[in-house]
Amino acid sequence: MTVILLIGLLSCDKPVGPNEPPAIPVLSTTAISVITQYTAHAGGNVTSDGGNAVTTRGICWSINHNPSTVDSKTTDGAGTGNYSSILTGLVPNTTYYLRAYATNSAGTAYGNEVTFVSQTVSTTTVTDIDGNVYPVITIGNQTWMQENLKVTRYSDGEAIPTGLSDASWGTTTSGALAIYNNDAANNTAYGKLYNWYAGIDSRKIAPQGWHVPSKEEWETLINFLGGSLTAGGELKEAGLTHWSSPNSGATNNSGFNGLPAGTRLPAGSYTFIGNNGYWWTSTEYLAGSADAEAMLLLNSSIESLQVTGSKQNGASIRCIKD
Repeated sequence: MTVILLIGLLSCDKPVGPNEPPAIPVLSTTAISVITQYTAHAGGNVTSDGGNAVTTRGICWSINHNPSTVDSKTTDGAGTGNYSSILTGLVPNTTYYLRAYATNSAGTAYGNEVTFVSQTVSTTTVTDIDGNVYPVITIGNQTWMQENLKVTRYSDGEAIPTGLSDASWGTTTSGALAIYNNDAANNTAYGKLYNWYAGIDSRKIAPQGWHVPSKEEWETLINFLGGSLTAGGELKEAGLTHWSSPNSGATNNSGFNGLPAGTRLPAGSYTFIGNNGYWWTSTEYLAGSADAEAMLLLNSSIESLQVTGSKQNGASIRCIKD
């Protein structure tokens, strides 16, 4: 009887399931979706928190196998489930290894290793952080994109705000973007419209090695093409595919392919598509003023016009190589 009672007491002292110490998380690394010269899109999926909350998760990467959190890494929230990351600061034409990671009170776990090679630097195209590819052209001593910018993120991976109401569009002093009439077909043909603040944000809207041109850099282009009285014809796409009639003097001899993307006014309305091409410079009209410098092409003129406008206007951005 004494032995049986002792065994019963020992049995009662045995730890039960809820008191088991937590384990490290369980997760996998998702496939890479976009690779550029300097960035890559990746992610992970935490399928179990191991019995205790996941406090940190992200992607780590290195030029060596089995990267860990002591190497380059992102931080992408907490908890279980799928998450996405953008790797930045890559070196072109380099092999990298990456793993998803997740941390709880028991430690850090890693997903499967994935390898990729960053793109080589091209002399004929440039790729933004979203994976949009732009043809480029050298005009004089400058190299320009031949298409308007379409990017939705700054170079650090942060999203540029969009979907602003008419009232918010006209009052924000932070970067924002819009698509003309919210029509995806206009984004495909003309690119996005950005307020001036997006173009000069310190996180950089241009791909690495490129920038938003200053007023002086636009003037260099215009002067190389013969001056403001006739350079508009050299810069505008010829014909009436995108430009409204008469598209005066348009030859596109420069190869710039200037398009009439129109603008979003500070009141929030869209106007002038087909008639005006309006591009931001990085130059303020006066320091601290509400206006900035821009370049304007018209369907009714062969001229290229240097103009000023409200920083809340939505205009095209055409980047120039550093």
